[in-house]
Amino acid sequence: MRARYGVPLGITAVGAAGLAYAVGIEPRSFRLRRVSVPVLPRGMRDLRVLQVSDIHMVSGQRGKQRWLQSLAGLRPDFVVNTGDNLSDPEGVPELLDALGPLMEFPGVYVFGSNDYYGPKLRNPARYLFEKAQGRHGLNGNAPAVHAVHNPWEPMRDAFDAAGWVGLSNTRGRLKIDGHEIAFTGLDDPHIKRDRYERVAGGPETDADLSVGVVHAPYLRSLDAFTADGYPLILAGHTHGGQLCIPFYGALVTNCDLDTGRVKGLSTHRSGGHTAYLHVSAGCGANRYTPIRFACPPEVTLLTLTSRP
Repeated sequence: MRARYGVPLGITAVGAAGLAYAVGIEPRSFRLRRVSVPVLPRGMRDLRVLQVSDIHMVSGQRGKQRWLQSLAGLRPDFVVNTGDNLSDPEGVPELLDALGPLMEFPGVYVFGSNDYYGPKLRNPARYLFEKAQGRHGLNGNAPAVHAVHNPWEPMRDAFDAAGWVGLSNTRGRLKIDGHEIAFTGLDDPHIKRDRYERVAGGPETDADLSVGVVHAPYLRSLDAFTADGYPLILAGHTHGGQLCIPFYGALVTNCDLDTGRVKGLSTHRSGGHTAYLHVSAGCGANRYTPIRFACPPEVTLLTLTSRP
C-alpha cells in the first residue's frame, strides 16, 4: 500500500502546500523593486519616482494599508499611480487612507478597468484560453453585461484635491525643483477607453522630460507613445503574470504584450524610435483570485538619471 499510494499522496501534499503559500503567504510578501532609467537631460539631478499599481483594495486588508502608508518614508519626488486601485465597491475609504501619506507628494494617475467596474468571478484558466485565441478584455471579447460599477468618482475627487493630476486621455505637468515634467496619459485600453488621437503629437518641447502613462500595456498604446518619441512609458495591469512558473516566468500578461516584458524595465521600438517601458507587477489581485505564486506583490522606486 505504501508503494502504491506514497507518490500520489506526496504530490497532493506538495500541491496543498503550494496552494497554501500562494494564498496565505506570497500575496502578503510585499516588495520594493528599485530600477534606474537614464532618460533625463545631462546635468539634471536624479529624480525618484514611486510607481504604485494594481492595489485592488478590498475592505479589511490592513496589512496592505500599513505597507502602502509606510512607502511615504521613501520620500519620492513624485508618485505615478497606474490604476486598478479597487477590487471592492466598499474599499474607497481604506484605499484613500492607505494612500494618504503618499498623496502629500506630487503625483499623477490613470485609471484601470477595476477602478470603474467591480470584479467578477471567473475561471482563471480562461486567461490561457483567451491568450491562445488572441482575445483580451474587451479587445476581441463581447462587452461586459450586468457589471458592478465601482464608486470611482470619490477616489478621483480625492486624488484631484490632493493635487494629483488625472491623465485619462489628456496631458498634464508637474514642476519638480524648477524642472518641468510633462505627462501624456490614456484611459484604459483593456476596456477600449483609450483615445490616443486626443493626445497625439509627441513630447512637449519646453519640458525637461515627457512620460507616457497607461494602465494596460497594449501594443497599440506602446507603439503610439514610442513612435511619437516618448523616452519613457509607465504601465501596470499584468500583475507580473500573477501565477508564474519558477525559473520560467509568466504564462500570460492579460493583454497582447509578450510575457518576456510582463514586469520590470525593458525597451519598446516603433516608428524608428525606442522607449524605455516599465511595467509594474502591482501589489494586489482580484478579490476572487487573491493568489500569487513566484510573483510577489510590489511597487517600484524608479531613479531617473541623466542620459549618457
